[in-house]
Amino acid sequence: MNTNIRASLFTNLKDYIFIILGLVMYGIGFTAFILPHEIVIGGLSGVGTLVYFASGGFIPVAATQYACNLILLAFAYRLVGKTFVLRTIFGATVISLSIGVFESIFMRLEHPLIPDTSMSAILGAILCGVGIGVVFVHNGSSGGTDIVAAMVSKVSNVSIGRTMIFTDMLIVVCSIFLPFNGDMQERLTERVPIIVYGWVVSFIIAYMCDMIINTNRQATQFIIFSSKWSEIADRINQEAHRGVTVLDAEGWYSKQQIKVLMVWCRKIESVTIFRIVKSIDEKAFITQANVNGVYGKGFDTMKVRMKKSV
Repeated sequence: MNTNIRASLFTNLKDYIFIILGLVMYGIGFTAFILPHEIVIGGLSGVGTLVYFASGGFIPVAATQYACNLILLAFAYRLVGKTFVLRTIFGATVISLSIGVFESIFMRLEHPLIPDTSMSAILGAILCGVGIGVVFVHNGSSGGTDIVAAMVSKVSNVSIGRTMIFTDMLIVVCSIFLPFNGDMQERLTERVPIIVYGWVVSFIIAYMCDMIINTNRQATQFIIFSSKWSEIADRINQEAHRGVTVLDAEGWYSKQQIKVLMVWCRKIESVTIFRIVKSIDEKAFITQANVNGVYGKGFDTMKVRMKKSV
């Protein structure tokens, strides 16, 4: 088997494994810590929650979520393309199975795992956010409002992020219409805090998701000024296994020609670069900057869809 083909298969397999792990983490966070407190969140999980409590627990969240995903994908097929649909079907299937399995476990307990609503909601939101972040990092999709946003972006200038925020907020607000024994004032007193919890949970999920995505891509850029630049460059190549770019520069005050080293590395490799420079030249002048994305050999691969030539 060709080496490139083998590497591609390994990468795809690794992606699918992490997508499954991320979706399982989401399923645990949602069913163990959010659903037992009757908190409605954004996305199709929120729609499934509305149907679940409106039906008195008769219709599972996973069933509603999966059915809605298939309906949305049927409408979206012509707009978003076959690749997006197939990838989303896989993610939607795994997340529905995950929620279905864990829902049957945690919703049968007499009491929530964490009785305190605030702590339970925060922990659940963190798990859900990390899970979705892992899925996105590995080019997966869980469906839901992703499909709505993708369709809107094809026919409108409204941003995907704004579409998802509006859709999720509307789903959360709909929890005020769930069955309730009491007058309107009692309903508002009971439901408004739950709506606030839903918004907070949705925000934390989005924030944690962004954190995971950005942390995965984050790199560090070094610019090093030293008279021992050659030795430092060799050591960085040999010990840190990172490339070094040598730039010609001139000190404006001294009017002397100098060499400047530019290095990019992963954030966790920063300490190694500092140790190498310090061991060679303690008087070296170094600047360090965080970089959200470095693409190319040794870093991330640019994953963008090129426009087809007419």
